[in-house]
Amino acid sequence: PISYADALPLLKALGGAVAPPEWRGALPLTYHLGPGAATVHIKLEFNWNTVTAYDVIAKLRGAEHADEWIVRGNHHDAWVYGADDPVSGAVALMEEARAVGQLVKTGWRPKRTIVYALWDGEEPGLLGSTEWAETHAAELQRNAVVYINSDSNGRGFLGMGGSHTLEKFINEVARDVVDPQKKISVSDRARALRVANSSGEDRREARDRADLRIEALGSGSDWTPFLQHLGIASLNIGYGGEDGGGSYHSIYDSFDHYTRFVDPNFDYGIALAQTGGRIVLRLADADILPFAFANFSDSVERYAREVMQLTDRMREETAERNRQSNDRTLEIVSDPTQTFVPPRAQSPVPYLNFAPMQNSLTRLQTSAREFDRAMSAQLASGRTLSPETRKALDGVLMRTERALTRNEGLPRRSWFKHQIYAPGFYTGYGVKTLPGVREAIEQRNWAEASAQIETVARALDNFVAEVERATTMLKEGATRR
Repeated sequence: PISYADALPLLKALGGAVAPPEWRGALPLTYHLGPGAATVHIKLEFNWNTVTAYDVIAKLRGAEHADEWIVRGNHHDAWVYGADDPVSGAVALMEEARAVGQLVKTGWRPKRTIVYALWDGEEPGLLGSTEWAETHAAELQRNAVVYINSDSNGRGFLGMGGSHTLEKFINEVARDVVDPQKKISVSDRARALRVANSSGEDRREARDRADLRIEALGSGSDWTPFLQHLGIASLNIGYGGEDGGGSYHSIYDSFDHYTRFVDPNFDYGIALAQTGGRIVLRLADADILPFAFANFSDSVERYAREVMQLTDRMREETAERNRQSNDRTLEIVSDPTQTFVPPRAQSPVPYLNFAPMQNSLTRLQTSAREFDRAMSAQLASGRTLSPETRKALDGVLMRTERALTRNEGLPRRSWFKHQIYAPGFYTGYGVKTLPGVREAIEQRNWAEASAQIETVARALDNFVAEVERATTMLKEGATRR
């Protein structure tokens, strides 16, 4: 963005038609669409220096399961001052780490290893986190349990995104954090926002579903190499929605702006530290890693319905478009003063065979419910699993997210290996769920869509196999005890 002082002479120089009401701002002038007589000369200056990027990594070794890592990260580089992006999130992470350090001074040690990371080079393309993750890929795939990310933070509502195998867990955390200004749980406040701003089925779900549905992650911050390249279950957290905006990636993202307009008393910085700290400590000290799979099954079933409905909708729209072209409807309604160029007919949309994916989803639903029942029974019994069983179970639970990756990656994007979540090929930050299937359908590449349906089915079957293995461990461990 530019300031209104810089924008004013540029807007005054525009001529042409008067802008419609919805395009007008609040400056003291008549808004025009252009063009105008003035010529703008823009001078650009670039810094092409090559500099070293510095990741800052702190590791607290676990007392019992040192080879199981809870990784917590936020970037520290900024385009300019970066008070909001990223310092607001970075200082919350630093406060979490300080509090953990205070606990250590009392003699406490986490069961699992905690890794705190401040990434450099995020703004030019997630460089610091990606290079670190690629350099330590084998070690991370062997040891990393969860990656927890934050970035910008401001006043408002808790935003939650990530792996849906952690949806139940992050909801439990959110119920225990108090909104610093409303004095209710941040979960209740986030639910109220969804009820107020949604309609129909989404509103009913916001009211009635036990857990708030978390967002699927695309790209745009440092979870990307962990989740989508290495298959490490990930979360992204942050507060916002009542913080004005307008300073993103600009010189105006300053301490003065942040303390006046974004989070004046740092109330929500404290809330972020409380949220992130709870996540880290609960994961680090859990007797059994708190993965749950029914919510994941529910979300993937929703994604599957979406791609099937997309195919049906495209089939209907293609048939109608071709009909309107053939019966001259489009020609008849065209402007007679303009040259009419009839659209090229599109090939009919075939009926794809979604059965392999649907069958895998049925198996997933059954295995997810069975695991969640076995886990609930284990927790309710009050009995502990043997150390050997707990260790083996943790290993299986860590591998569930890895099972959703494919070494060959997505079509034309081999680096992105996750088969459930990816940034869109053309959407940048925006997520595409079931990306191989969805994007093939959108591009009308039916052969590839069919192949990707089979690929997703195999990934889900691999996931189901890990879940069933974990369920067996829970049941047999409980029986032996």
